[in-house]
This record gives sequence, C-alpha cells and structure tokens, in this order.
Amino acid sequence: MRGSSFTYLIKEGARNIWVNRMMSLASIGILVSCMLLIGSAILLSINLNGMVGYVETQNEMVAFLEDSADDSTVSLVQTALENNENVDSFAFVSREEALEQYSEIVPESLMQSLEEDKEEVFPLSFRITLKDLSKIDQTIGEIESIPGIMQVNAPTNVAETVTGIKRAVYICGLGIVVILLAVTLIIIANTIKVTVFNRRKEINIMKFVGATDLFIRMPFVVEGVLLGFVSACVAYLLLWGGYSYLLNYVQEQAPVTVASFLKNLVPFSQVAKQLFASFAAGGIMVGVFGSMIFVRKHLKV
Repeated sequence: MRGSSFTYLIKEGARNIWVNRMMSLASIGILVSCMLLIGSAILLSINLNGMVGYVETQNEMVAFLEDSADDSTVSLVQTALENNENVDSFAFVSREEALEQYSEIVPESLMQSLEEDKEEVFPLSFRITLKDLSKIDQTIGEIESIPGIMQVNAPTNVAETVTGIKRAVYICGLGIVVILLAVTLIIIANTIKVTVFNRRKEINIMKFVGATDLFIRMPFVVEGVLLGFVSACVAYLLLWGGYSYLLNYVQEQAPVTVASFLKNLVPFSQVAKQLFASFAAGGIMVGVFGSMIFVRKHLKV
C-alpha cells in the first residue's frame, strides 16, 4: 500500500468518527463504562487480597524449646527455620524477654514469684510467621520434628478462616471480572454492529466502484483503534482520579482501630501501568475485531 493511500485511510477513519460522532460518543461511553466496572472490580479484589494478606502476616505460631535446650540447640533450631521454605520470619524469645512481655499484663504481686521460677514457667521459644497459611499443618509437623522442639502452638482455626476468605475473594473477583468482560463484549459488539449497519450504503457504493475488501475495511479498523484508545485513556483517567480521591478520603476519615488495615491499600501507581496497558489493548482489540466482523457481512454484494 502506497503512503498516500495509507494517509487517506487514516484520515478517512478519523473523519468517520466525526461524521458519525453521536454513534462514536455512544461507543466511547459504553466502552468507558465497562472499563470502569472491570477496573473497579480488579482494584477491589487486589485490595481485599492485600487486607487478608495483612491479617495473614499478623498470625504467629510459637515453637517452645525443651527445658534442657542450650545455645547449640537454639542454633540448630534457628538453622532449621532458616531452611524451611514456608517460614517468612522468626524471632528468638529468651526467658527474660518472655517475662518482660508478661509483666505488662500480670499484677505486680505475682511478678516476684514469676521471676524466681522463670526457668520453669517460661521456656525458650521462637515466634514464627509463615508465608502461606494454607500449609500451616504441614509446617507445624516439620517444625515439631526439629530436635529440641518441645511443642508448637499455632492458630490453626484462624489460619483456616483466613485461607478460606482469601480463596473466596480470588474466586469472586475473577468471576466478577469474567462476567463484566462478557457483558462488555456483547454490548460493544452490538454497538459496532449498529454503527456498521447505518453505513451499509456507503460500504456497498465503495464495493460497486471497485474498492477492495481491505481498502473498505481499513477506515473501520482505524476508527476502531481510535475509539478503543480514546476510551482507554478516558477510563484510565477517571479511574485514577476517582480511586485516588476515594483512597485519600478513606485514609483521612478512618478511625485509628482500622488504620493498620488501610495501610495495606494498594496505591494506584502500583497498578497504573498494568491497568492502562490492559485498557488500551482491550479497547483496541474490541474496536478492531468488532469492526472487521460486522463489515464483512456488507462486503458480500
């Protein structure tokens, strides 16, 4: 294709948008609305997963060492925990540190007796956080098998609840996105179908005067690319502004009790590139394929 023909097709595609501006605005409005719904569902799912992940990291298990444990035993346990793939972090707690922690909740009248019997009351221990709570039972077994470990206390019920919530959030989020995507494709396909139908006479005239199928399709392809890209930009900017405003408002108005959860809300900048790329690719693909599919029907004259 010569450069002049290519330039003509680009101009023709842009001109078609202006000539059919009402239908073009309708297409952009529908596509923007669908992108906003899908983007909102994605952001909601990401943030819910982040909050659940925060709860997940706050649940610790405690591994108590045997009374006869010495420095070499502590070193052995530490090495074993470092080599465990599901252990995210751990901290050694001496008897003195355990006594100090209990001093905040135990009456002073009992502190003296606890200090005298601390070696019997407070065994050496490790506080451990896990990477994946769904593997908590397996990890408990692995830690209990370490020489020198007497007992492991773990919030198994909490772990099951958190794991279930995390799985439900993932499944529901994926389901919502799939449903919205299907609805989007149906709506956009029908909109493009109406647009092409309204211009069927123009297509037929071009066909009768000898224009090739590719030459007829190209302005519609250019139009679809432009409509998809403009829709992606508008949806991206609206989602960016709305999400940033809502995030600032929630963080400013939130009570102190939930502030720790809100710290895990995902800033828009963290997902900005991925969202824009998805919007642009999705909008352009819908515009191009929708145009090509429905133009083909009117090329058979």
